[in-house]
Amino acid sequence: MVVGLYTVELFIAESRSLKDKRQVLHSIKDRLRGKFNLSVAEVDAQDLWQKSVFAMACVANEGSHVEQVLEQALNMIKSNPAVEVVRTQLDLL
Repeated sequence: MVVGLYTVELFIAESRSLKDKRQVLHSIKDRLRGKFNLSVAEVDAQDLWQKSVFAMACVANEGSHVEQVLEQALNMIKSNPAVEVVRTQLDLL
């Protein structure tokens, strides 16, 4: 069993309040859960309205499958014009 954890730091330039930030993140998290069946949670910077750090987790039998799913999820995030990916970190456990 392989567990993959992708930590993603985002910059949300158009956000002017925590409500704006939550709206953008809620949309992203719902799409990730629906399309890739990932566990997703905001893990840092909850009180900042233009920055977010969240983690995506995936479990599978093969590490290559975990990496593939998480990379596809990251590409979906990068295609969202409302956010800019600042930093990422992939950990396989």
